[in-house]
Amino acid sequence: MMPELNEWDSFYVIVGSVAGALIGLQFVFLALIAERPVPDAADANAAFTSPTVVHFSVVLLLSALLCVPWHGITPVAVLWGLVALFGLVYVLIVVRRMRAQAAYQPEFEDWLFHGVLPLVAYLAVGVSAFVTGSSVRHALFGVGAAALLLLFIGIHNAWDAVVYFALVTRPGIKADKR
Repeated sequence: MMPELNEWDSFYVIVGSVAGALIGLQFVFLALIAERPVPDAADANAAFTSPTVVHFSVVLLLSALLCVPWHGITPVAVLWGLVALFGLVYVLIVVRRMRAQAAYQPEFEDWLFHGVLPLVAYLAVGVSAFVTGSSVRHALFGVGAAALLLLFIGIHNAWDAVVYFALVTRPGIKADKR
């Protein structure tokens, strides 16, 4: 096993465990709000809620990949490069869905946390895949930083969705922001 990856083992066990737990909580949340559907909920869900589960899942996947006892960095770098490509394409799909849905008018914060920051995180994963040839240490820090960024994006977006559904969609409550 690569000694560089050994040094990251605890980090990815913690980050991956948190991501897995938060995926479970997202499913609980979705089950609870299913009883109170809002107009155009399916389109809004695809734009705002599904990406949170995807980002948590990517963090879990990256954590699992980086805990495997690889004998070289190239195979895992190729895999996290593919994860980055998937993530970049997915962010573009999310941005298109945000523009197309009619349930909610996205604000700056929504564009930042559903478009810009995930794009930065997936770009960091992709750049890290290319950097492994010259600096494994920097590449691992890049992937670690991107995994944390995706984790915190997911936490922010999950909180935002909970607040929106708990406060804004309740009958008799009027608010400007999700």
